[in-house]
Amino acid sequence: SLAIMYRGTDHAGKAQGGPMYFIVEGLGKRWKPLALAFCFFGMFGCLPLVQSNQLTAIVGDMFFIPNEWLTDEAGTVAPLGKAMFGLVMAVCVGSVILGGITRIGKVASRLVPFMVLLYAACAIFILITHIQNVPAALGLILSDAFSGEAVAGGALGAVISTGVRRAAFSNEAGMGTEAMAHGAAKTSEPIREGLVAMLGPMIDTLIVCTITGLIILSTGVWKEAGDDVNGALLTASAFTQGIPFGGSYLLLVCVLCFSFSSMIGFSYYVTKCGIFLFGPGARIPLIFFYLVGIVVSAVIELGDVINFLDIMFGMMAIPTMLSALLLSPRVMGRAREYFAALGQAQ
Repeated sequence: SLAIMYRGTDHAGKAQGGPMYFIVEGLGKRWKPLALAFCFFGMFGCLPLVQSNQLTAIVGDMFFIPNEWLTDEAGTVAPLGKAMFGLVMAVCVGSVILGGITRIGKVASRLVPFMVLLYAACAIFILITHIQNVPAALGLILSDAFSGEAVAGGALGAVISTGVRRAAFSNEAGMGTEAMAHGAAKTSEPIREGLVAMLGPMIDTLIVCTITGLIILSTGVWKEAGDDVNGALLTASAFTQGIPFGGSYLLLVCVLCFSFSSMIGFSYYVTKCGIFLFGPGARIPLIFFYLVGIVVSAVIELGDVINFLDIMFGMMAIPTMLSALLLSPRVMGRAREYFAALGQAQ
């Protein structure tokens, strides 16, 4: 809602929305350092590091390791192999994002509906064929989340903290990224756009993540996972067991679509933050920086990626949440007007 209420203009005079703009337009120019801080951390926090890393892990597990392509003595994919695949991803992503937001939108509009339908169909099939295990899986989620043992052991705070961090990555709530996307919407009604934006966290976290968790638990693959568990590979194992006729390949298609659409979409956030800081002339260097991030994240360990993004997300959330709290009375005023008008119309 704030992204629509307080749109600003970029260096070309074009209307733009996002935390950096509603901070300056809503709170005043003396708050601009807060907007600059958001953009600085947003340039790093919006890099598609997890997408690149996890796609590399799945492709390596399915193709590189079984065929011993560019593997090391331990039987894992060597850094050179990961870097080469990361370079392939960077070239594919670069060919799209260099065409600007129009080309990004065209590609994403074709990928997203297909991947959602395919993933939903696969998930429903697995849950139906393992329906006898679903009630126990739901019970396991609730019992482990709120068990007395966890509370007594002092682990509840760690569980909640981890859940909040993973939820922030999943739905980006409070990070300000969705405000940049919705700020570009062709609408003048901020409250309605805010209501639409609220659907994202519900669908992504409440529905998709819950379904994924149920798939992993109902198939039982979590029992065979070691301490150093990888979420993408664990999901791949669940799909392989749940759909014997090519389940792992169906998941690979889903992950390819999810990852690629995210990688091209996140470039919009990074370039928007960078251009706010450095001006429109920085677009090409920013794209190069973005593509380098894809290659680097394909090589480094997932734990390092997660820790880095946790820090960046936290630093992005500070200016976003602070400005949202300060401007919330104005949003509430507009919301009361919107719902009052809606009630009169009915």
